[in-house]
Amino acid sequence: MTAFHISPAVADAFPDTLIAVVTATGLRGGRPWPATTATLEDLEAQLADGVWRPADESDPRIEAWHAAYRSFGTNPRRVRPSVEALGRRMAKKGTLPRINPAVDSYNAVSVRHGLPAGAFDLDHVTGDVEIRYADGSEAFTPLGEPGTVENPKPGEIIYTDTTDVLTRHWNHRDAHRTRVTEDSTHVAFVLETVAATHDGHLLKAAADDLRTLLQPHCEQITVHYLSPAHPDHTA
Repeated sequence: MTAFHISPAVADAFPDTLIAVVTATGLRGGRPWPATTATLEDLEAQLADGVWRPADESDPRIEAWHAAYRSFGTNPRRVRPSVEALGRRMAKKGTLPRINPAVDSYNAVSVRHGLPAGAFDLDHVTGDVEIRYADGSEAFTPLGEPGTVENPKPGEIIYTDTTDVLTRHWNHRDAHRTRVTEDSTHVAFVLETVAATHDGHLLKAAADDLRTLLQPHCEQITVHYLSPAHPDHTA
């Protein structure tokens, strides 16, 4: 069992945080997921028809993350929140990347609702996961760059387990070690807002959408919420 925990310092600094942890067990990522394919194609068609666009930096959902990034010393126009980077890529190319069904599912939900999303293969997570401020001694190997090691800046918000950093800049980029592949069977997906008073209903709708996409392709699925009032959950 893997516990997720928001540190007291992060909870105090971001009292309106709400994080959905969607945990899938017995995931079957090596087979087609037609509902995910249809969701991706529908979003791309809406973009092409001009009836929908991904949230950009003028959107309050993205503005809230820019403010959060600046508060811990990250320039959000150089290192963008994951949902903004994904939306910019989609707006430019007209399509979302196809990685594998599980990743494609949370990417689609992320851009549709304008909220950051990520995932960790729990079989490669060591110990518990904490969302906390970095002290600068931690190591991070970025997704897709297994030979690279970075050190987060002191004061940067990170997800980390007992081995090293899982995500830098709160949600900018995930680690290579815990990446989700089509062979991953036990996965924790996270959806996040730092403005729950305004966006909490969107986060819960996004979690429901993700659960609907995952449900036919796993044995069990649970959804739990982390907040400063409830900072712990075991996946």
